[in-house]
Amino acid sequence: MSSELKYTRNIGIMAHIDAGKTTTTERILYYTGITHRMGEVHEGAATMDWMVQEQERGITITSAAVTTFWKYNQDNFKINIIDTPGHVDFTVEVERSLRVLDGAVAVFCAVGGVEPQSETVWRQADKYRVPRIGFVNKMDRSGADFFNVVYQIRKKLGARPVPLHMPIGSEESFRGIIDLIEMKAVIWYEDDKLGTDYELTDIPPEFLEEAREYRANLIEAVAEADDSILEKFFEDPESISEEHLTDAIRKATISLTIIPVMCGAAFKNKGIQRLIDAVVKFLPSPVDIGSIKGINPKNDEEVERKALETEPLSALAFKIATDPFVGRLVFLRVYSGVISAASYVLNTRSGKKERITRLYQMRSNKQMPKDKVGAGDICAVVGPKDLRTGDTLCDEKKPIILESIIFPEPVLGIAVEPKTQLDIDRLGIALSKLAEEDPTFKIQHDESSGQTIINGMGELHLEIILDRLKREFKVECNQGAPQVAYKEAIATSVEHREVFKKQTGGKGKFADIIVRISPADKEVSGLQFIDNIKGGNIPKEYIPSVEKGFREAMNNGVLAGFPVESMKVELLDGSFHPVDSDSLSFEIAAKQAFRNACPKTKPYLLEPIMSVEVVTPEEYMGDVISDFNRRRGLIEGMESKAGARLIKAKAPLSELFGYVTDLRTITSGRATSTMEFSHYQEVVPEVAKKILESSKGSTEYSLK
Repeated sequence: MSSELKYTRNIGIMAHIDAGKTTTTERILYYTGITHRMGEVHEGAATMDWMVQEQERGITITSAAVTTFWKYNQDNFKINIIDTPGHVDFTVEVERSLRVLDGAVAVFCAVGGVEPQSETVWRQADKYRVPRIGFVNKMDRSGADFFNVVYQIRKKLGARPVPLHMPIGSEESFRGIIDLIEMKAVIWYEDDKLGTDYELTDIPPEFLEEAREYRANLIEAVAEADDSILEKFFEDPESISEEHLTDAIRKATISLTIIPVMCGAAFKNKGIQRLIDAVVKFLPSPVDIGSIKGINPKNDEEVERKALETEPLSALAFKIATDPFVGRLVFLRVYSGVISAASYVLNTRSGKKERITRLYQMRSNKQMPKDKVGAGDICAVVGPKDLRTGDTLCDEKKPIILESIIFPEPVLGIAVEPKTQLDIDRLGIALSKLAEEDPTFKIQHDESSGQTIINGMGELHLEIILDRLKREFKVECNQGAPQVAYKEAIATSVEHREVFKKQTGGKGKFADIIVRISPADKEVSGLQFIDNIKGGNIPKEYIPSVEKGFREAMNNGVLAGFPVESMKVELLDGSFHPVDSDSLSFEIAAKQAFRNACPKTKPYLLEPIMSVEVVTPEEYMGDVISDFNRRRGLIEGMESKAGARLIKAKAPLSELFGYVTDLRTITSGRATSTMEFSHYQEVVPEVAKKILESSKGSTEYSLK
């Protein structure tokens, strides 16, 4: 099987919004024979953007999966492609895709170069050590500069980009490339709109000197991964064969030593076949990635699974989607073994067996039924009821837990209520389905107001959710103003004794605890619980209840009911009653201890701070900066970028509602901005007072 597996590629296409990612993918599907006409993003007809919202807005929201095939050197390659979104509100889609991919194509705009979201996805790819190749797209656009983009990849991303191509001409006169491996020129015929026909000729004399120089740079870069290349280079550079150089580039790419960079114009169909060739030539197969490590839940020891069908099954659920015809689709990456239709597998998170009723290989939103899918492949299954994103499916006799995917917490909330009685039940079902699909979308019920609050990563994220409720689930909602997801924290330590007694005749309730509540250690989020009970003053079976009580109480802080980000609780002493004490009594005592002790710890509010980047023409720079100062923003840096200025700043999310519209007004629509969550930080007292007054919380606010 591993011999077949070496012809499989699991790749993702990743980039900043508008770099031409989906257009590039559409061209790949066309040339590999999956589609017979090319869908255009601007016409709303792209195969991969199959959601109505994606087609209307011309952006990618969900990462679509598709399986396609490509013939190279008489070998048939199978390519599983995942097209990921470029918009920062959907960063989770990129995160979960990169977790299961073996390689990626990073698309850059030849004009915009390395943009803010390019940096975000690049960091995510670094985190999962995903080998990648660069594709500089839109070479036919005014202002295109291939070597400037290569320079930015080196400077801004800290990578080692190595051009495999040199463009012949740029902007309107972009007509071909020089392949530095073959040392030949590829010239496209002007009258060929499909870009399939080209002429392979000698390098034009005016480019020859520069081409030799870049080829020497390429050989020098790959020599770090292959010593024999370096020897040949010094002895006789002409003796380095095309195959030898290709193998060395592949080795250096997989070891993350270099990033091969190519160029083209996807919209004009130029350079795409060369890009597909590069995917099969340089990006790793599941065999190159090797075995995956996980934990055996029975003994917490590390276990390894090789990418073989003969190994026990291990697969990771990386996405859940609701299909109107098939129902709940779970996307899996199979790392080892075989998964079959009509079989049972173990979900290690829940400890339950799940039935796989049907198996599919995906072609965007179309499903191709399969009887079984083996190691190294990506598929979608129907059947499992209790499967979440990040769950491991495995052989029940040989259990394994693969490293899950960690998702960021949502920072923005909106209150929603159904318009009619009929919508009430529908709303609950629809929201739970959407929350299953998207781990960064959370639902909470506000006990005091009875409202349903939906939380997400930004205004666009929640806008899309509300749009999907209306279209897919036919639920009409009224919505409130956006609310920031504030948090609470504590500044000082306090020791507290809580006695809970209830006597109603017959068996009563009793619990007595002494705790020390203090700020958690650095890098700890949530509850840090320490059991310091000596001599059995509280029986062992009641201690988890104390922990549970504090954990639940932290969901509603004492200042204004916002969740408490982190705290340390040490259980020091206590007592119990042989008849009246039970687990519930200790849980209630813990909740009361939290309520009574926390006001003495100098609690304070935290607010989400966003990283904002604005690209603006020089003449509006002063206005943009003064607008940031008005929004409690902090300017972190400025740099020149292609005739404009790039301003980097941090500002509180609460001050950035409607910022895109305001920025357009200030700059006559000429500036663009991107923002992403950065961190939580203490709210200044005068702002905190306003927040507490509006949330009917305590208005006595002290600085920590």
